[in-house]
Amino acid sequence: MPDPRKPIGVGIVGLSATGGWAAGAHLPALRAVDGIELRALAASSEASAQAAGAAYGVPAYTSVEQLASDENVDLVVVAVKVPQHRELVLPVLKAGVPVLSEWPLAVDLREAEEMERAAGTTRTFVGLQGRSSPTFRWLADLVSEGFVGEVLSATVVASSTEWGTPVSPNMVYTLDRKLGATMLTIAFGHAIDLVSMVVGELQEVVALAYPERTACSFHVRLCASWMAELRPRPVVGKCR
Repeated sequence: MPDPRKPIGVGIVGLSATGGWAAGAHLPALRAVDGIELRALAASSEASAQAAGAAYGVPAYTSVEQLASDENVDLVVVAVKVPQHRELVLPVLKAGVPVLSEWPLAVDLREAEEMERAAGTTRTFVGLQGRSSPTFRWLADLVSEGFVGEVLSATVVASSTEWGTPVSPNMVYTLDRKLGATMLTIAFGHAIDLVSMVVGELQEVVALAYPERTACSFHVRLCASWMAELRPRPVVGKCR
């Protein structure tokens, strides 16, 4: 068991010397929080591992197995594209090392359930960071304590970038649903997770899509109502 007085050592898969999500999001967060620090990283090739190791001043490996076996690593963070999550998460779980996987967790439900079974009693985390937001924690407390009364429905109005026209070259892969990183799994996934946290799990969905060809764009409108899990019958809202 790790010494609670020592900082948590983090090993990141996907931390590149040339930037990317891990460098732009995870690394600044690690530097800003006391009690947790970068200890190692893993990259897909010897060259990229050496470059990243030199850039961040930590040991660099070419396999997730090596990273998980580093005695200074208490938590492995998987911050690469979704199709690689399963092949990286499973070895870490086999080694019994806690792991945080970026969201979306998997390309489909089958892979997600496989990783859930493999986790066993090992502590695991998924990058649905909205649940750590003080604002949404406060809202969840207000609802659970009955401050707003009985919640019958909730409406979410949101917008997102990257899934319209134009799409930047490095984001084209998000248009292929087989790769698991689409508007539905990322933008909607993060939004619906927060709604579920505040007012209860999703019970029924009504979705309408309106193709609008102006400027070669495609707009999707989703509408749903949520009921607390203890409600015997969900109330379904209507899109207006």
